[in-house]
Order: sequence, then C-alpha cells, then structure tokens
Amino acid sequence: MRTFKITLKAFFLVLLAFACQEKKDYSQAISDGRYFHQAQKRITEVIIHDIFSPPVAARIYSYSSLAAYEVAAATDPTHYASLMGQLNGSEPIQVTVPEGIYPPLSALAAYYQVGTALIFSEKMMQEHRDKVFAELKEKGIPDEVFEASLAFGKEIADHVIAYSKKDNYHQSRSFPKYTVVSDAGTWQPTPPAYMEAIEPHWNKIRTFVLDSAAQFKPLPPPPFSTDPNSEFFKLAKEVYEADINATKENKDIAMFWDCNPYKMNVKGHVMFAEKKITPGGHWMSIASIAAAGAGKDWKGTVEALALTGISLNEAFISCWDEKYRSKLIRPETYINQHIDENWVPLLQTPPFPEHTSGHSVASAASAYTLAQLFGDEFHLVDSSEVDYGLPIREFNSFTEAAKEAAISRFYGGIHYRPAIEYGVTQGTQVGELIWKKISTKPDQVAMKK
Repeated sequence: MRTFKITLKAFFLVLLAFACQEKKDYSQAISDGRYFHQAQKRITEVIIHDIFSPPVAARIYSYSSLAAYEVAAATDPTHYASLMGQLNGSEPIQVTVPEGIYPPLSALAAYYQVGTALIFSEKMMQEHRDKVFAELKEKGIPDEVFEASLAFGKEIADHVIAYSKKDNYHQSRSFPKYTVVSDAGTWQPTPPAYMEAIEPHWNKIRTFVLDSAAQFKPLPPPPFSTDPNSEFFKLAKEVYEADINATKENKDIAMFWDCNPYKMNVKGHVMFAEKKITPGGHWMSIASIAAAGAGKDWKGTVEALALTGISLNEAFISCWDEKYRSKLIRPETYINQHIDENWVPLLQTPPFPEHTSGHSVASAASAYTLAQLFGDEFHLVDSSEVDYGLPIREFNSFTEAAKEAAISRFYGGIHYRPAIEYGVTQGTQVGELIWKKISTKPDQVAMKK
C-alpha cells in the first residue's frame, strides 16, 4: 500500500490554485458589443435563410434588440431609461434585478430568446447561442452566476415577447392576399418570378412611436400618363436613360445597396434564389459598425441597435402604407410597355408597388437616429456586404450613406426619382418623431412627460 506525503506549503499552494480558479475575473468577458454583433449577424443569416421580407426583418431586429436594451435599462437605470412604457401599447417592465447576475450575459440571453421566438429556423439560432455560451463559460463565469443571468434575461425577454404578440403581426398572416388590378398605372408583378405583392397589410401592424401608419403621408406620385410630353413619361425615360448611360460607379452603388432577399436567377428552365441581406439588415450592421467605431461598451451598443431597429420598423410601416395606397407601376413594367419592350433594369425589381422607395425611407430614418447617437460627421467604413461578395464602401457621414442608398434605387432602374426624394423626406420625418417622443436618457424622459 502506497502512502503519499504532502508538505504544508504544497497543500496551501493547491488551495491557492483552486481559490484563484474559483475567483477568476470575468468582469470583462463581455465588455464591448462584439457578442451582440455576432448574435445580430446570426439573425441576419437566419432571416436570409427563412426569406423574411424587409418589413418582417425589421420587426425581428427591433424586438430582439429591444430585449437586450431593456436589460441594460433595468441594470443601469441611472444612465438608461426603459423604452417599455414609452412605446405604443407597452407597459413598464416591473422587475427586481437579482444580486449576483452578470448583466451583459442577461442581455445577450434576452436577445437570443426573442430573436429565436420570431424566426422559423430556431435550431440555427440555438446552435449559435450554445456555442457563444460555451465560450463565455470558459472565461470563468461561475455556474450560479451564469444560470441566474440567463434566468433574468429570460424574464425580460418574456415581457418583450408578450408585447410583440399584440402588434397584429400574427393576425395579419391570415389577411387576404393582394389582388392585382388592371387599372392603368397600377402595380403588376414583374419578371422573372412574377411574385405576388409582399405584405399588403403592413400598415395594420402596431407602430412603436408613430400615431398611425399614415402620419407622414408623402406627396403622391405624379399623375400616370403615357403621353411622351407628360411628367410621368419623362420620369420613366430618365430611369431608362440612366440605366443605359450608367457609369461603373453608378453600377457599383446600385449593387452595394441592392439588399433584395427575393432576387431570382434563371438558367434555362431552372430558377433559384440568390440570398441577400435586407435593407434593415444592412442598417443594423451599420449600427454595430458605428458602435464599435465609437468605442461603445455593450450597453451603448444595444442602445444603438434598439433605436435603429425601432427606426427601421417605423420606416417600413410608413413606407408600406403609401406603397399600397398609390399602388404605382414599376419602371420595368412601364418602360417595357411604352418605351423599350426588351429593357431589363440593372437590379431585379422587388415584388411590391413603387412609391415610395423603401430604401430611401428606411435609410433616412436610420441615418437620422445614428446621427443623434454618434454625430452625423462620422467616418463610416461599411463592410456590411463583404460576406455577400461585395467590397467595403466608405462614407463621411450617416446622411451621406443614406443618400447613396436612396439614389442607388434610381441607378438600379427600379424607382422613379420622386419615390426617392419623397422617401428621404418621409424617412427623416419618421426619425425626427422618434427622437421627439422617446428617449433612452432618464432626464430626457422626465422632460417629455
């Protein structure tokens, strides 16, 4: 029988080793917004995989980010005001923050839970979450802290999910499909897939801030006409000629901002989809890039994501309200019928009416919000499309990026100029209203009451 001897010094060294292991500093395990950017990228991948429309994608981003932000507000009420209770139809979240939780982990858990609840391919999100959580456990977060943090994140997420279920989205899934009419100048399905109109009832979704979907009704499009001397014909001819005379830079801009999740490719008798990010996904990525560039911590990051998501959600509701009011014919249809039957736009026409431009409204609203957070004179290195085979583009302000996103639709041959110009005005009005009605700053909330 063997016996082992251990000196008193060795014994204390062993105890010290265990003590150091147990007291491993995990305070910086989640310091900046990197993990939230990763979670958001995963949601973007799932949105592309599940082929969610731009308005629905904006809804997913907004609630997911709101859940993460509400954890920041609950755990740091001195610096961050809860948005629940400020947003339309919401109630303040009454929670007691447990001692011994790790707040950024709770926020991340809330983000994953809400995001997973709003998509189809839940396993894709769960696998990503589990991988991230395993990595965080390796950083020394004690099991009891880990579990308590997840439980608190779930508590916040449950409130946000309950709020989301009352926005009329699920009811709208059973609303009737859009009926194509033959009236002159009205929208018709476009090649190659001739898809049915997307989300014709989106103006019935509850808004976060807008009084109604029609609060910022834009100017209507010019009167439809086929007369070569009419304003409408000249606008269509302008789109046609811009496409024919497009420079390489024009084409690069159009492709960079394409963001069409419905792009279909045809080879012989085979048609297949090309997966792309939505406009909302692009601007949510810009929000993450800006937060990182500004050196924001995790709380500043989720603040930017939540407010950008809300801006996108309101922009698409406002825009879609007008699209299905004016029901305007797309340039591709008009030009094929009245100017050149063989013309094909540089970008594939998305499946919904023309006026106003969704890119213009969403980009202007997002840019306004980001300018309030970071200042408009912000040098932006936009790498949002690198994963989709496109190079980076650089901008000296959010407004500059938004203007390029808007005009890209003209270069791409899918919008007349008024839809772009009126859309920018519409989106700016949406952004301004958001900052007038809600705030993430406790002192500003008190002033607004």
